[in-house]
Amino acid sequence: MTDPLERIAAALERLRPGPATAPDFSAAGAFVWHADPDGLTPITRVSRVAVGLLVGIDRSRDTLLENTERFARGLPANNALLWGARGMGKSSLVKAIHGKLHAMHENLKIIEIQREDLPSIGRLLHLLRGTDQRFILFCDDLSFSHDDSHYKSLKAVLDGGIEGRPDNVVLYATSNRRHLMPRDMIENERSTAISPAEAVEEKVSLSDRFGLWLGFHPCDQDQYLAMIRGYCDAHGIAIDDATLRAEAIEWQATRGSRSGRVAWQYFTDLAGRRGVTLG
Repeated sequence: MTDPLERIAAALERLRPGPATAPDFSAAGAFVWHADPDGLTPITRVSRVAVGLLVGIDRSRDTLLENTERFARGLPANNALLWGARGMGKSSLVKAIHGKLHAMHENLKIIEIQREDLPSIGRLLHLLRGTDQRFILFCDDLSFSHDDSHYKSLKAVLDGGIEGRPDNVVLYATSNRRHLMPRDMIENERSTAISPAEAVEEKVSLSDRFGLWLGFHPCDQDQYLAMIRGYCDAHGIAIDDATLRAEAIEWQATRGSRSGRVAWQYFTDLAGRRGVTLG
């Protein structure tokens, strides 16, 4: 007679989802990775703006575009960390550059992975390794808190482990924090650890594993207004400079901040008042 524990184990094994299979990568240029069960969902319509509409980030734009274009051509490229002020176009830049280059390199794909799914990233890399496609893994708004072990999974990807990172994969991440860790967490390590220098090094070394650090800083008023003017011109909304300036500055004052995101929010309101759809 079969042992009851063996029967239970066999039943659980049958219920366990099988390993994920690679999708038809020709079906879309963008995918979202889901864990438990593992799978890649194709995204046929990506929410993004044109690269030319991203104002005030020229240096970061040109650097990331050059890095991504080399990668799309099959040449060596770096992982990239886009860090800095909120709402200044970090994630928009990644999506915009992919959109621009995907039109010329159809094998360049982007895969979004959520921070909470990082422990499964090794299984994702197994699916991507050895394919004919080139993949940008994109993790938006990446940060880690105290006792958060997810950063160890990311370290393994950036270092590559014994197999090494696949040649057809790069990782682009955005974060408000340069070192991905809260400052108070780093300072706490410094004050309580037996070996402060080593403890801090462990926390900040994660960001060092990105070959590119691209900083994003708050925009000034001229850049803020230029962003809105660019949106108006691109979508055919006629508005004189004086009216745009007065309304946009009032909108900024009500938000208490000035950024690319605030510029887009004002423009969305303007488009709605003018009866213009944003497709």
